[in-house]
Amino acid sequence: MAQVNKIKGTIGILTGGGDVPGLNPAIRAVTFRAIREGYKVIGFRRGWGGLIDIVRNSKHDNSNNFNELSQVVVNKAARTGGTFLHTSRTRPSHVSKLMVPAHLRDAYNKELNDLTPEVIKNLDWLGVDYLIAIGGDDTLSYAVHLFKLGVKVMAIPKTMDNDVPGTDYCIGFSTCVTRTISLTNSLRTAAGSHERFLVLEVFGRYAGFTAMLPTLAGAANRCLIPEVPFNIELLAELLTEDRNKNPSNYSIVLISEGATFEGGEMKFEGMEKDAFGHAKLGGIGDEVSLALKKISPKYNKGSQVNVINQKLGYMVRCGDPDFIDSVVPTAYGNLALDLLLKGIDGRMVVLKNGRYDHVPIEVVTETKKFVNVEKFYNRPKLHPYYKNFEMLPLFIMTND
Repeated sequence: MAQVNKIKGTIGILTGGGDVPGLNPAIRAVTFRAIREGYKVIGFRRGWGGLIDIVRNSKHDNSNNFNELSQVVVNKAARTGGTFLHTSRTRPSHVSKLMVPAHLRDAYNKELNDLTPEVIKNLDWLGVDYLIAIGGDDTLSYAVHLFKLGVKVMAIPKTMDNDVPGTDYCIGFSTCVTRTISLTNSLRTAAGSHERFLVLEVFGRYAGFTAMLPTLAGAANRCLIPEVPFNIELLAELLTEDRNKNPSNYSIVLISEGATFEGGEMKFEGMEKDAFGHAKLGGIGDEVSLALKKISPKYNKGSQVNVINQKLGYMVRCGDPDFIDSVVPTAYGNLALDLLLKGIDGRMVVLKNGRYDHVPIEVVTETKKFVNVEKFYNRPKLHPYYKNFEMLPLFIMTND
């Protein structure tokens, strides 16, 4: 009689927050390793959204909320960007009345509802032994909440802003920088043809890594980051100098979406906020462009300099992952399984100083990650320092 391998347990996995290239390779790594070790893998759809929408009835069709993953499915998906499990910004502890699933509305009918008890019941109903959450600080902050309630959770950091504390690298960052450099180099032909300033707004709510690294690589002359409010007069003067030195008569500035004028505030597209209390950022590039055009004659012998203004936005987070965002997620996924197989949970897998490691998951909510301005950002020049690289890790600007 043929022997049937007994399933050792069940591992759940989800992706939350914004999409980035590298999520599918991480899902692939977890699934391949888990299945080979004798575990079943359940993929929850739409991040925490799928986990609150489950109907605990074996006859109910829950395929829109979760699916058992196979090696064939994840192997194909890993070649692409985004997340085939889909994603959302759902926060189960703060679900508005309108967003409560229909089958739960009798029990949860407040303006704001905590559906965490349902999440825990759903995990128990499915027999999930371990849950792996892939996301940024918002998604992982709820994973911390579950861990403190006794759920066995493992975290994998993801965000192209690269601002999850505790790690030097988050999935999606390398591809974001690669795309930013490529798109900037494409747009410089238009800036040169028309002899203009090129203003590019990039992601980065609280940390300026996505503006700093492309500038360090030579994509832009200057960069504005959330950590340092900027003086528009200084920017206009520096960009004019850069433009005059350029044989093609143009200059470029990268602006983090969270950057602010001196004495000013962040710019938002509207007042609507997501479940984690964040309004959608956008508009600082527009305001800087208008201001530069207005004051440029002061620094350009009385002649106005026109501006090309472009928000790179989702162009830097779409498409296939690059080399680093294919390899790092593979290592992260396998490291998460290494720990779970040893009975270890409540950790976040990380890269620190070029080495794979893991830290307590609570670090996500206990601290914040910003650019070390004194070490890496030249305030008077509005660009990174280009010195003291000896023994620094690959991405230069670490978590410390």
